[in-house]
Amino acid sequence: MRQKIFLSTGLLLTFGLMLWMAMPAAANPQAQAYYQTPTPGADGRIIYVVKTGDSCLSISLLTGIDITQLQLLNNLDEECFLSEGQQLLLGIVEEVQPTAGPSPTPTQSPPTPTPFNGNGEICVYLFDDVNGNAMAEESETGIVGGAISITDHQGQISKTKNTVSDELACFEDLPEGEYNISVAPPEGYNPTTTMNYPLTLNAGDYSIIDFGAQVSSQSDAPIEETNERSPVLGILGGVMLLAGAGLGIYFRQMKKTP
Repeated sequence: MRQKIFLSTGLLLTFGLMLWMAMPAAANPQAQAYYQTPTPGADGRIIYVVKTGDSCLSISLLTGIDITQLQLLNNLDEECFLSEGQQLLLGIVEEVQPTAGPSPTPTQSPPTPTPFNGNGEICVYLFDDVNGNAMAEESETGIVGGAISITDHQGQISKTKNTVSDELACFEDLPEGEYNISVAPPEGYNPTTTMNYPLTLNAGDYSIIDFGAQVSSQSDAPIEETNERSPVLGILGGVMLLAGAGLGIYFRQMKKTP
């Protein structure tokens, strides 16, 4: 009877010991430490204050910062000696600059129209009006030695030239405006057209004005010069025929081509 009781008691002790050996892991759980990164200061520096029992290894494991980096940031030697209350630099947070969005596209105002003040050209042809009809004909040639004068109404431009045979005497790059053209035939010639002509020159105009004169022996009397005009007798390519007391002028005007 005693043996049975002893055996039962031994079994109970053995079972209890096994149960006790299995309980420590669940009965005494290890508390897991969590580290919350400190808020950076105004200068962006993250500081850790050393506590009792801290080491570079424990701080590295706690904060996730490599030991070598921790040493470099805080000028620590290989032994990494720390003292309680010591402030360790863990890193510097740089302020994130906001990304600038696209600049608004400025609204372009329509360009202000620029007034065009261009130039034109005036050419003069003094021809030998053999038949005295004030018309430059193919059989009639130019007169050498005539004097040409061009002036504007403001008195700012005054140019002169002499006629050369059948060639046109041209005045280039004249500012647009109001001009007066005067021609004096050489000695021995009497005018068969008016020798003065007012002209409005616009930008891009290419104006040709024909003045006629004939040898004095072919005229019975000097012809008085006048500025009076008669109605236009014909137009061909911008040609005008003006007359004053029997005198006329042959005028051609066109846009100058580049």
